[in-house]
Order: sequence, then structure tokens, then C-alpha cells
Amino acid sequence: MPIERNPDDERFAALRRAMVEEQMRDRGIRSEQVLSAMLAVPRHLFVPKEHLDSAYADRPMEIGEGQTVAQPFMVAAMAEALELSGTEKLLEVGTGSGYSAAVLSLLAAQVYTIEKYPSLAAEARRRLDGLGRQNVFVYAGDGSVGLQSAAPFGAISVAAAAPHVPAPLVDQLAESGRMVIPVGDSENQELLLVTKIGRKIDSRRLHYCRFVPLTGRHGFAG
Repeated sequence: MPIERNPDDERFAALRRAMVEEQMRDRGIRSEQVLSAMLAVPRHLFVPKEHLDSAYADRPMEIGEGQTVAQPFMVAAMAEALELSGTEKLLEVGTGSGYSAAVLSLLAAQVYTIEKYPSLAAEARRRLDGLGRQNVFVYAGDGSVGLQSAAPFGAISVAAAAPHVPAPLVDQLAESGRMVIPVGDSENQELLLVTKIGRKIDSRRLHYCRFVPLTGRHGFAG
């Protein structure tokens, strides 16, 4: 018997293609690897059911606990800035629904991702397992201190805004490693690219942005 096609699958696939072309390629994302990863990950599986119809809109969406799944363009821009070769061990701070981790798992060898809220971490693990992402390791804890047990990391992606670049994350960044992190207050934030060469730490602004706050020992109180 022929396998019946699910109209929703086809609809979401068309929306995903439009997302990649209009929200990313047309806005300057050039990495074909990043564009392919964004095309491959079904974002509608990572948003609450009540937001399914706008799953591919270019905006963040609330997922509970005051957290969000990031704007698709920002996920792509952060991944592109890391210039991943596919061999890196990557640390993600702020798992959320697991969407960014799913994208990064197609671009890095291993993804270690930390989420403050155990309920969100468990739900993200379920989604990632459902997609067969065996190279993603989910932890619940204070992401502002990083994950020393798995350091050093060739790349770090921080999906929450910090008042400053947390020292533990810099310490856990490997030689020649790259980190993307939003820095600022609740109203004004800049997405920074931080690179580590020997004892020299360099940073430059990539975009203005708006993320939920990074809370914890090296973040905001909360």
C-alpha cells in the first residue's frame, strides 16, 4: 500500500522553505551548512501547540517558565558566527525547547546544552530523542557557570542575555574557540562574538538583539 502523505507535513515543509529563503538568505545568512540545518529542523515540533500556526514566524515564542524559543533568524545568525566545521564539542547555555540544540547538532560533533528549569530540560530531551539527536546531551542547572566537567569547548552559544560575559564561560572556551552571547540589560542588548587566542580575548558586536535574561551566579539575580 502506498504511504499516505500528511498534508500538515507538506504545509510545514513549505513554510520552512519560505522561512529559510525570506528570513535568512534574503537577510544575509550565507552559510549553506547553516541554511541546510535550519531547513532540516521542524520548528513546529518545538513550539507549544497553540502557536503551531505561527511556528515559522520570525519572532521568539513563549514556552513557559518565562522562557522563549528564539527567533529563527537569530538562531541562524548565531550558528553562522560560530563558523562550525562539524568537529567541535559545543556548549549551549539556555536549552529552552531544544530547537537551537537540534540545529546545532547538525553543525557540531557534540552539543552539551544546559537549561535552568528541569521541566523544560526534560521536555527538550524528549523532543530531541524523538528526532534521534544522539549527539545532544541535556543538563539542568546554572548555565552561567558553564559545564566544567565537559570543558574545554570549541564553541559556546548563549541563548540568554548576561550583564557581562561570564568568566567561567571564557575559561571553558578552548584555544581559538568562539562564543556568541547577548550582553546588556532588559532593554538594550548586543550579540557579541567572543574569540579566545592565547591569553587574548577579543569581542565584536554582531547584532542588536532581545533575549530573556541569563540568571545565575554569573548572570542576573533571579
